[in-house]
Amino acid sequence: MKKLSFRQHIARQMTGGALLGICLWAGAAVADPQEQALQMHSRLTGVKPAVSVLQDMAEDIADGNPMDAAYTAMENDAFYDVTLKNLATPWTNRDRDVFAPLNDYTATVIGAVRDDLDFRQVLYGNLLYTADSGLGLPPYRNDDNEHYEALENSGYPLQVALVKRSQSAVTGLPAQATAGVITSRAASRAFFIAGTNRAMFRYTLWNHLCRDMEQVKDTSRPPDRIRQDVSRSPGGDSRVFQNNCVGCHSGMDPMAQAFAYYDFVYDADNDPDAINGYLDYNSAGDTDPATGTRVKAKNHINSANFPHGFVIPDDSWDNYWREGPNMHLGWSQSLPGSGNGAKTLGQELANSRAFAQCQATKVFRQVCLRSPEDANDRNEIESIADDFSNSGYRLKRVYADAAVYCAGE
Repeated sequence: MKKLSFRQHIARQMTGGALLGICLWAGAAVADPQEQALQMHSRLTGVKPAVSVLQDMAEDIADGNPMDAAYTAMENDAFYDVTLKNLATPWTNRDRDVFAPLNDYTATVIGAVRDDLDFRQVLYGNLLYTADSGLGLPPYRNDDNEHYEALENSGYPLQVALVKRSQSAVTGLPAQATAGVITSRAASRAFFIAGTNRAMFRYTLWNHLCRDMEQVKDTSRPPDRIRQDVSRSPGGDSRVFQNNCVGCHSGMDPMAQAFAYYDFVYDADNDPDAINGYLDYNSAGDTDPATGTRVKAKNHINSANFPHGFVIPDDSWDNYWREGPNMHLGWSQSLPGSGNGAKTLGQELANSRAFAQCQATKVFRQVCLRSPEDANDRNEIESIADDFSNSGYRLKRVYADAAVYCAGE
């Protein structure tokens, strides 16, 4: 029997609607399978493959199994040490610095992808990845990052060095207070430090739903949960509050209340960069001397700005964005849209359609080396988000889908 050419093999396997999704990568297949394999490996890892790996990937592509080729590429250590680290590191700091040191936030994202976990858990799981204790590195400590910096400097591949652990067992945080990377030390240092903890909400939304506050402004939501520190007449003009401040705070403040019991403690005078700070949480029975409740004092700062504003009594939160224009973020109808604490808020965010679309978009940009440009690209983003949701929210699937789509470009 005459052997089919690569294009003939692909064409024979495609009928009807299958053509739309698959031919996007095959249509770009002016490059031969080996060239596509080389590019796919480079896009996913940043390094060239071994000859044997290249041959295996090219055979998979020629046989109409490009997804298998993508997964082969992701077995390379560089996928974890470089690609995933570059993806997650900007999420861990306010400057979005990709060159920041390895930390518990980044390591937990990398470990979750390696183990093919439901990626939603990074926003609510009792989950933390540390280096294997057998590597002889400094132990994990709540008040510094030496453990992860030593791991990065050691040269051990993250693919084999990271170990999944219970966050509560490592840090002492109550299990019900853990929320994946939200309660990691790195995120706490960046977003729970000083202020009113609204930064944690803003950056979590930006990093994991791909929306900054300007993109979700909605002045139609009730302002009843806006706190005392927000002036109702900035500069003496109440119109500024009604037409600007309300747009963000009416939705943000009811959800950021989930962080009422968290603070990042450090010595501002002797350690202004918070190198040795730590996450502090008020457990049941703890009372903050300034508030007389479990609520951290930071939530009551600048109360004189508008004394009649909302005073946070606990960590209960409500999602006012389930109505109005932000309902299109695709909130899960299986969840109540309210709860207590960071864990349940993380579940609310991670189960939105926007979360799936965001992961698809970020990976597309990283692998394809460009932003979505046209209707085909936008449709592919939706398809990748569907695959992500339908495959148990495994981020490797997103990387594989993006690599296949962009093969041969």
